[in-house]
Amino acid sequence: MVVKVRLFASAREAAGTATDVIDGATVAEVLVSAEGRYGARFGDVLKTCKVWVNGDAVELDHQVGPDDELAVLPPVSGGAT
Repeated sequence: MVVKVRLFASAREAAGTATDVIDGATVAEVLVSAEGRYGARFGDVLKTCKVWVNGDAVELDHQVGPDDELAVLPPVSGGAT
C-alpha cells in the first residue's frame, strides 16, 4: 500500500519535506520506511511523535490503505503566559 504522509514541525525539518507517499500496510511499516528514507535524525524525532491516521490517534499496528493520510505530530510547546 502507498500512504500519504504529512510531517509537521521538527519531523518536517528532519525529513526535509512536509509531505510524501510511502509504502506500508501498517503504521509501523510506513514509519520504518520513512526512517529508512530520511535517516537517523528523523528516527530520533519520530520517537517523540504521535501518529494519527485520518485525524484519529492510532496504534502502530493500525492497518492503512491508499486513501489514508498518516500525520506525524511532534510535541508542541508554547502559548500565552
